[in-house]
Amino acid sequence: MKLLSIKKNVLLALILLISAGAMAQNTADAAKKLNALQQQFVDLRFGMFIHYNIPTYANADWPDPEASPKLFNPKKLDANQWAKAAKSANMSYGCLTTKHHSGFCIWDTKSTDYNVMNSPYGKDVVKQFTDAFRANGLKVMLYYSILDTHHKLRPNQITPKHIDMVKQQLTELLTKYGKIEALIIDGWDAPWSRISYDDVPFEDIYTLIKSLQPDCLVMDLNGAKYPSEGLYYTDIKTYEMGAGQRMPKESKLMPTLACLPINTSWFWKTDFPTVPVRKPQEIVNDLIKPLNEASCNFILNVAPNRDGLIDDNAIAALKEVGQLWKNEGPTKALPPLGLPIISSNLAKNQATNSSWSNDMNIMDFANDDSYRTSWESNSAVENPWYEVDFKNEKAINTIVVAEQKANIDTYVLEYWNGVEWKKTFEGKNEDRIKIHRFDRVWASKVRIRIAHAKETPSIAEFQVFNERR
Repeated sequence: MKLLSIKKNVLLALILLISAGAMAQNTADAAKKLNALQQQFVDLRFGMFIHYNIPTYANADWPDPEASPKLFNPKKLDANQWAKAAKSANMSYGCLTTKHHSGFCIWDTKSTDYNVMNSPYGKDVVKQFTDAFRANGLKVMLYYSILDTHHKLRPNQITPKHIDMVKQQLTELLTKYGKIEALIIDGWDAPWSRISYDDVPFEDIYTLIKSLQPDCLVMDLNGAKYPSEGLYYTDIKTYEMGAGQRMPKESKLMPTLACLPINTSWFWKTDFPTVPVRKPQEIVNDLIKPLNEASCNFILNVAPNRDGLIDDNAIAALKEVGQLWKNEGPTKALPPLGLPIISSNLAKNQATNSSWSNDMNIMDFANDDSYRTSWESNSAVENPWYEVDFKNEKAINTIVVAEQKANIDTYVLEYWNGVEWKKTFEGKNEDRIKIHRFDRVWASKVRIRIAHAKETPSIAEFQVFNERR
């Protein structure tokens, strides 16, 4: 009987080992596939953002959430004109605002009556856009806002019906219009939207998108909140340059998107035909070229007017851009990157403990969801440590240690299984964002023991996740 028991244990261990190996291989394969898509996106280099929606008719980027659909009434809408303007600038793709923050949908959606089919125009703009851009040899991307003031999908009011609406709308957009290269998402986890990745569960939405279109890149425009070296809640790092967001020059090479309007704001304003647009030479020499050198795809917003046409001054500028610049093909090769973090951070605002801290920089600063604050060890401590206490056991399979600058280089990661501390990592990692994925375990506590750091150790965010795999 004892021999039989030993054989069973050996067999179980072998099965677990094979399973772990298969899981690691699947993760590696998924990362390799995503890396290829990221490289393809960066190689597109330059595209057209098209902010066109009910704000166009309100002379404001943030119109009245109760603005009537009757306002939306273009007389000459011509998506083919948009596409030809993009081609004239040697752009590779276009991206249209299917729904902005005020909640008006410019496609034939069944999720709400607040849509273009109930306007005087009464035609599906998304279909016209996708058809026209593909016919002109351009790739197609879509923009979608999570924040929705008309439907009251805003802080402190989010219900399960809101989540269902988001899923229905994204399902429509990703099943009715052919291949969508990328989905640019806005109004999520931003200081001005205050809708967290838990309020509207990011992992659920990301998984849905990938199930409908596996090759569709997901880009959250709030990427600047997170460290430049880490892929948090996005497949592509994003920077809205008009909001002052810039890539740090010292950052690790990442697949990136940066955006600016050719005009003075995103949606058309009544003075656009007479106010000078951004100079073509500046677009080429100060934006496209240096951004492309940094593995950054640049998307220039061009806003159609109330007739549904791009103004003459913007058309002329785009043509001049095309005379000054051409896509010369692939950019420099990106380094291998892991999969993005898409799950909820289980460590956020949980109970913490640590060795002696430096002054006021106590342990709670390392799990407050801010990368501008840090727990800092007291310099007198020879063997500093930091711990998160869940009180009850949780399933976990990922730990991330994020620093404000790369400093800690040798350390041990451990979890408490109710009986003893077990290691998930021991060794050296000099990255600023240290991502550790492992087979799922159950833990009531997680800690780091720091063996060496170049300077006094500090941690901006100590994060724990239970990713779907």
